[in-house]
Amino acid sequence: MKFLFLVFVVVGSLSLKSQSVTGTWKTVDDRDGAERSYVEIYETSGQLYGKITKLLKEPPEKLCDKCKGERKDKPLQGMIVIEALSRVKDTYSNGRIYDPVTGNDYGCSIWIEPDKPNELRVRGKHWSGIYRTQTWYRVQSQP
Repeated sequence: MKFLFLVFVVVGSLSLKSQSVTGTWKTVDDRDGAERSYVEIYETSGQLYGKITKLLKEPPEKLCDKCKGERKDKPLQGMIVIEALSRVKDTYSNGRIYDPVTGNDYGCSIWIEPDKPNELRVRGKHWSGIYRTQTWYRVQSQP
């Protein structure tokens, strides 16, 4: 009986670990299905951030021509596009996501559905209440 309990504890902890949102994710455009980039989601001071680590359709030196402010004409690769997400139950939210294609930023929430541990839901929400949700895919190892 103790053995079964131990098995459930180990399997349960592995299941929770596989549900982590940190790691590298392949971004896919929800409008045309194109694979765009790899984004590494990492934790700093209890908040989550996301940085473009690889461009899939553009050369690595591509600059952000649509960006505004300090991001204007900076390299897309290495750019932080998700900022300051905080954990709220099973979701990370109350942060911002930056869309380098349009040069706009939005409120952001991310989460993993329990039955799809390798898919990350990324929702950008405009101040008007309109939102878009993309599905990003966990990268097991980068080529």
